[in-house]
Amino acid sequence: MTTYYSLGLLCVLALTACQPTEQAKPVPAADDTGAETELAESSFNPNFRDYFRTLASDEFMGRAPATKGEEITVAYIEQQFERFGLRPANQGSYRQPVPVMQIDPVQVSSLSFSGDQAPPDYIYRQDMMAWSSQMLTEIAVDSSDVVFVGYGIVAPEYNWNDYEGLDVEGKTVVMFVNDPGYATQDPELFNGNAMTYYGRWTYKYEEAARQGAAMALIVHETAPASYGWHVVAGTSPIRFELANDNKNMDRAQVEGWLSQQGAERLFASAGYDLESLRQDALSGSFQAIPLNVQASITIKNNLRSLQSDNVIGYIEGTTYPDETVIYMAHWDHFGMDFSLPDNQVFNGAQDNAGGVAALLAIAERMAAEPAPERSVVFMSWAVEERGLLGSAWYAANPLFPLETTVAGVNMDVINVHGPMKDVMVVGYNSSELETMLEHYSKQQNRYIVAEPTPEDGFYYRSDHFSLAKVGVPMLYARGGIDHVEHGKAWGLEQRHIYNSQHYHKVTDEFHEDWDLRGAAQDMHLFYHIGKELAISRQWPNWYQGNEFRAIRDASAEARK
Repeated sequence: MTTYYSLGLLCVLALTACQPTEQAKPVPAADDTGAETELAESSFNPNFRDYFRTLASDEFMGRAPATKGEEITVAYIEQQFERFGLRPANQGSYRQPVPVMQIDPVQVSSLSFSGDQAPPDYIYRQDMMAWSSQMLTEIAVDSSDVVFVGYGIVAPEYNWNDYEGLDVEGKTVVMFVNDPGYATQDPELFNGNAMTYYGRWTYKYEEAARQGAAMALIVHETAPASYGWHVVAGTSPIRFELANDNKNMDRAQVEGWLSQQGAERLFASAGYDLESLRQDALSGSFQAIPLNVQASITIKNNLRSLQSDNVIGYIEGTTYPDETVIYMAHWDHFGMDFSLPDNQVFNGAQDNAGGVAALLAIAERMAAEPAPERSVVFMSWAVEERGLLGSAWYAANPLFPLETTVAGVNMDVINVHGPMKDVMVVGYNSSELETMLEHYSKQQNRYIVAEPTPEDGFYYRSDHFSLAKVGVPMLYARGGIDHVEHGKAWGLEQRHIYNSQHYHKVTDEFHEDWDLRGAAQDMHLFYHIGKELAISRQWPNWYQGNEFRAIRDASAEARK
């Protein structure tokens, strides 16, 4: 039986135990009986603002992995975990080392084509972007047959296989970005407008490698990619990969993008146009199309071995200690840029000092209470900004069995604009965790909504995705845009200001005038969901049709 607790009662108990250190305007919230209680900024944990301010300070030097900033950050989180009384997760240590290889493509040749109708060479960053995830100092693809493979997707649950009957061993595959659902806007195809895992460029490279391709190139289009060519070509080409013994030799030799104009020239050389190939790819009877040219490219890399650390502590369960509920937030950001004239620190206040502060606030509160039946694990990830590497390393090297990991909550970018009427769910309609979120949201007189741009695939761009890929149901939600006092237009404006002016910039700094009452709202929600899971026998699952459902079902069989 599902057990729910009165949010109003728990808020009152919290206020009794922890008197606010600052005065804040109360925000109404309703319990199961409809009674109102005050939910002030410090109602959840009066230390939250201090944690937030500290982690976002210049002293932490932008929290870049493998720097002095990391040393300070990891030590700080460790100290708080120890002070709360959390148990170290890794054989007496809070740290889980994450081995990383930095790959710097110091020389990338043009992408050249040969064949009767071959287009002229494609210029690096202008017509194409290319790199290698293989940990080698030199990579060469020579005269590789080029094949158009539609969307490059193998999705059994959608009865879709672009590689069916096709041998691309040693070949170069070219494919569209995103997935057929977005292209058609058909809600019955994949997930309609909302991107699925199969639409992510990372998946497409992984699948191409599984098929044996030597090179995988994605056609860039601004709308389905959700960003312009300047983002692809203007981003630093330096890559970070998890270090491993096989040096990523199971990846394609070369991965990359073609500009839309470059793709159109390539298709035209073979007698096709982009739109006709799109219709072929969406036809339901698609068969790969050889483009009758061969591709060649050479890449030279500098390699550098690094180590970063995940920080993980836990409260051991009293009855089912091997069953774990997890909270997560990445600690890393972009460090410092000494070429800038004045402000040189990427403080990463909202992204993601706030998330780590929330992690600490929830851990502190739970650790002060009687231990629950299941274990509760608090994870702060390394190297998220460079490819979700800390969480990916954990997923491949878990400290707690994945089969008995119940579910988790990810906190990445915390609301700093005050109380909201809505709760935005990233990856909406994914798992049964949303039913729990909706219940507790209603107790706050709030409603849950889908993220406004599901086609952008944000569910696949934060650390919870690493655990989702191995079947663990994960919730990624935060305060939305429907502000209690200022309304939706104002809330949407704040979101736009952050994304356009502060996201991944040195201006993402902590401000004392931030209204953290909304953060308190959200922390209450996350706390109650995790608490309920920790004291119940629930095993939330992905909804039917979700791409991770089969993995979770297999885990359920393994638990029997």
